[in-house]
Amino acid sequence: MKDYGSPNRLALPIHAALRFVLVRPHYPENLGAAARAMKAMGFLDLALVRPSRLCVPENEMAFKMAVKAWDVLANVSIYDDIADAVAGSTLIVATTARRGVSGVWSPRRLAEECLRGATRGERIAILFGNEKTGLSSDEVRLAQAALRIPMAADQPSINLSQAVQIVSYELLVAALDERGA
Repeated sequence: MKDYGSPNRLALPIHAALRFVLVRPHYPENLGAAARAMKAMGFLDLALVRPSRLCVPENEMAFKMAVKAWDVLANVSIYDDIADAVAGSTLIVATTARRGVSGVWSPRRLAEECLRGATRGERIAILFGNEKTGLSSDEVRLAQAALRIPMAADQPSINLSQAVQIVSYELLVAALDERGA
């Protein structure tokens, strides 16, 4: 029997409400690291849309990078299109590094909006794009909101698994703050 890591975790309403969706992920290492980032913050629902041939949960490098988040990998859902991956979601948020997209949310604003939605029993999907190209303009338009992680350096973007870590961290911190209020 595989050791999937600790089954004990803090379970807040936000955890049940969220689905992280990686669209066309390429590198299995990012898949594993994203699963680890999510699990560390209490999130378990991970979906892939049209992953590369190598970017699958069974890949040795994905497994290696997942470190005690193997249950997240074992339960990954794989879809052919975004619509199926986000079915049942009442709020869809697309991540983007593009400048000039109006009305983008920060990770903190995302967390606030997601907490409100989770309190109402809504399902929320957050779309993360491919490591090289991100989400297309058409894919971003599928969402009701766009999220951009602010950066101080003139970088085009950050690593996919790092983006998942930042977002999942902000969601957890907001949920903990709300719980303590």
